[in-house]
Amino acid sequence: MSHGYYQLPNGRVASIDGDCDFPPLTEALTDPNGLIAIGGDLSLPRLLTAYHQGIFPWFSDGEPIMWWSPNPRMVLFPNELKISNSLQKTLKKKVFEVRFNTAFREVITACSATTRTQQAGTWITQDIIEAYYGLHEAGFAVSAEAYFDNQLVGGCYGVCIGNMFYGESMFHHKTDASKVAFVSLVQHLTAQGVALIDCQMKTAHLATFGAREINRAEFASQLEKLTIS
Repeated sequence: MSHGYYQLPNGRVASIDGDCDFPPLTEALTDPNGLIAIGGDLSLPRLLTAYHQGIFPWFSDGEPIMWWSPNPRMVLFPNELKISNSLQKTLKKKVFEVRFNTAFREVITACSATTRTQQAGTWITQDIIEAYYGLHEAGFAVSAEAYFDNQLVGGCYGVCIGNMFYGESMFHHKTDASKVAFVSLVQHLTAQGVALIDCQMKTAHLATFGAREINRAEFASQLEKLTIS
């Protein structure tokens, strides 16, 4: 099925309503965010197809589904993980109990309620929550949860396909809780063979963990090797 297109001020993007496939990554808009398509749905097959190609949904309530492929791409190679001295101390003290995949819905819901700098609302809509919970039930979305006094105080979640992990969001209600959850998840995934963690867009926070930018072509090349499952 051939694409229709939406004409935007800075270029055109494909419409993927119906059975349309995603266009080649080279068709993404040339700005760093890399909008590549509009429309479609959040079904399990659609999401898995998107992630295999390095594309993810990001939109707000009331907007059509928008799909993105940033260039450059922020990633973390697990062997480049950096842990600050203060965080090392927190980890050694075992301030938090970390569990995996025991409270996925609670984690993504808490992430949706977290206020972000320079973000008017949340992109984690109820439709996103339900879609990613479906990914979780199918074995593709995972979470790490940090507990203090048996209360969930931080966590993170993302999508795992083959030896590739796509980080999505994190939250904390107690200092360092999300950092401990993230580091623990990186270590947990590395032990399972994950070789690359997608962090999507550049942030100073992720850079402190050793994440860095690579270009879209290199990212796509990594996906071809790592998403074989």
